[in-house]
Amino acid sequence: MVSLLLAERTPPDGRVLVLGAGGGQELKALAEAHPGWSFDGVDPSSDMLRLAEEVVGPHAARIQLHEGYIDDAPEGPFDAATSILTFHFIPYDQRLETLKQVRRRLRDGAPFVLVHLSFPQAEPERSLWIARHVAFGLSNGTDPAHAESARKAIGSRLTILSPEEEVTMLGHAGFSNVSLFYAGLSIKGWVAYAE
Repeated sequence: MVSLLLAERTPPDGRVLVLGAGGGQELKALAEAHPGWSFDGVDPSSDMLRLAEEVVGPHAARIQLHEGYIDDAPEGPFDAATSILTFHFIPYDQRLETLKQVRRRLRDGAPFVLVHLSFPQAEPERSLWIARHVAFGLSNGTDPAHAESARKAIGSRLTILSPEEEVTMLGHAGFSNVSLFYAGLSIKGWVAYAE
């Protein structure tokens, strides 16, 4: 889905920013699908970036990895950007500025794909969505101890906004035409475009 959405507006020789690139799976998938694209991946974890180096294998020549946060990313301009399963780790007071910094690095009209945890934050809906997230993990064989750890993290350590707040914040950061393209229980995905 991400590859398709990006390819709608990214040229064959496009440059793509990947915020939260640790592990390298996203970079590998996009590099395999688009042999003309180049990538700049940013992640604060040196261990995860080392893993990404291994995972991207033959595509390494088209991929530059940067340890840090959005301020450590190259200036661009980029033809597209992604952030998958990353934003819920960014503290609330840094979210809007992070989105603005992604937008600043994009060419006008460039797509941005954003995917992470997002569900209603008013009670009792918030607790219900956390319980659903944990129950889904348990149904797929997650160790109960890990499930309880996930419940605590989602409830207290992650920054989760409602879908409506996400769309509003993207607009405040300079993105338009925000569309929900994915909803899987507590995970939501949007595509938006740099104004």
